[in-house]
Amino acid sequence: MPTLAIALGSLVLYLVAYHTYGRWLARKIFKLDPDAIVPSVALNDDKDFVPTDKSIIFGHHFTSIAGTGPIVGPALAVIWGWVPALLWVLFGSVLIGAVHDFGSLVVSMRNRGQTVGDIAGRVLTPRTRVLFLSILFMALTIVLAIFGLVIAAVFKEYPASIFPCLVQIPIAVVIGTMLHRRGVNILTPSLLALGVMYLTVYYGNQGFLHAFNTTLASWSIITWCTVLLIYSYVASVLPVWSLLQPRDYINSLQLLSALGLVVIGLVVAAISGGAPLPETGESMPLEIVAPAFNLHPQGAPFIFPFLFITIACGAISGFHCLVSSGTSSKQIKCETDAQFVGYGSMLTEGFLAVLVILACVAGLGLGSSNPDPDSSTTILTGADAYAARYSSWGASSGLIAKVGAFVEGSANFLKALGLPSGFAVALMGVFVASFAATTLDTACRLQRYVVQELAATFVAKGDQKKSPSTAFNPFRWLTNKHGATIFAIVIAGLIAALPAPGKEWTMENAGKGGLILWPLFGVTNQLLGGLAFLVITFWMWRRNLPIWFIALPTVFMLILPAVGLSLQLFSASGWIAKENWLLTGIGFATLALEIWMLIEAFIAFPKAKGVLEPELPPLPSSGINNEGGRSC
Repeated sequence: MPTLAIALGSLVLYLVAYHTYGRWLARKIFKLDPDAIVPSVALNDDKDFVPTDKSIIFGHHFTSIAGTGPIVGPALAVIWGWVPALLWVLFGSVLIGAVHDFGSLVVSMRNRGQTVGDIAGRVLTPRTRVLFLSILFMALTIVLAIFGLVIAAVFKEYPASIFPCLVQIPIAVVIGTMLHRRGVNILTPSLLALGVMYLTVYYGNQGFLHAFNTTLASWSIITWCTVLLIYSYVASVLPVWSLLQPRDYINSLQLLSALGLVVIGLVVAAISGGAPLPETGESMPLEIVAPAFNLHPQGAPFIFPFLFITIACGAISGFHCLVSSGTSSKQIKCETDAQFVGYGSMLTEGFLAVLVILACVAGLGLGSSNPDPDSSTTILTGADAYAARYSSWGASSGLIAKVGAFVEGSANFLKALGLPSGFAVALMGVFVASFAATTLDTACRLQRYVVQELAATFVAKGDQKKSPSTAFNPFRWLTNKHGATIFAIVIAGLIAALPAPGKEWTMENAGKGGLILWPLFGVTNQLLGGLAFLVITFWMWRRNLPIWFIALPTVFMLILPAVGLSLQLFSASGWIAKENWLLTGIGFATLALEIWMLIEAFIAFPKAKGVLEPELPPLPSSGINNEGGRSC
């Protein structure tokens, strides 16, 4: 029963937080106005700026910010005990993460949909713009280089998820076209798409489709990385309504409904136990089989600050400020929708992280495959199932180990409902792979914006409108969406093509190069969160808005990655001791960029109170639809 109480109590907490703290932020702090003219209306180009229904944006936003982060992070962090992981997810998401996402979204909307990096140059100092955008570029490059590996690894481990994930693309194109061109009511196509996707999960590994999945699962990592980066290019340059937005939306329908099934399965398992085990026919009771606290697990770093870095998505993740200010702010058609999209999506992700924790510390105990091939026991239960995956940091740190703990634990909840084992595992495999894919294509579009904004810094204003084909300045070509996107995927592809650290280059090892820079991602990601908080704080400070509720999260999220990065650099087993000069060099550069930005902010802060930043240049009068802001 404690497992059920935690799940239901967390759900109640998030509902209360949304209708109290979230509403207070929306009404009293940000003063969201249903009559305000939003960027999607003022700059409507039917490509990137597209006024969109809030339910569709919620789907895009939620699936983009979630990715595999709220799965992999909590699934690894429970090695320190389920209580610290749960507390950080609950309080982090309500008081820090949701405020960060909501604030980034609102500030971007009030600045014509600019990214947080661009806004930093106006609300702090012009130099911070380039500093911030440089950090964004590095973080997104790591995401693009690693997520092809993540998706390929999931496909190889769960081949039944391949066809259901691929078929989402044509379904999304059809849905996007129907909704955009014909103005079809959203309910009917949504239900049809959801039904088709569940059918593809149920039947998508039978007959010739089994051979299809098996063939694609045998593709090399580098092949998958190449295919996925090409797909990301297409999704990035197409109008947002044609593929990216509807794919995220229909994914959200499947993912949220699957979450609902997991919750129902958890309730059933808590009352009547798990599904009968194939070996004994016994039904195990649902109980937490992991330790509440384990502050010194074998081989793991110290809990502070690494728990707060390991669990990013689900509590607070800097990547979210890129989605809020990079794509979602360009699609919201009514300012008051921002609470539902920004604050509500983060709370939904927090609840997902809670379910991941429960799947790993309780669901796994209902029955898990034994990872030891030499053991005579094929199914482990109870504390043995947990110990087999979390006996040490090395045992739990691999991608498949973390993903597998969640897939098996959550599939056990579904099997408690009487769902077939194959379908339950396939659905959870699709769940993970779909989240990863939505992050990949959104990250590519965001990187396109970052490259364009950085390139514009080095191009004279009068030259930006010239054709790239006649340009002598190489940066001018990067201000074009195709040039910027090609540059982004080529850089990511070159990194991905490298082998994993310490391995020789072979076709089998190629595609794992993202692992070289992956140790930097956690601290870089959380640093983005702290810097986004800094931008939000300055924006509010200049308007004489209260900042007491955001001051502590800002300081915490600036100190946290600095401490984490310093430990990774200077500890006895750190990058310097290991003579890893690549990570050491980038780590020092990242730390220097943060210190530089903080110095700039410290100098500017006393002079900024009540002084508005320079205004954006006026839009052409024909560019604003004065009626569009009243479509709430």
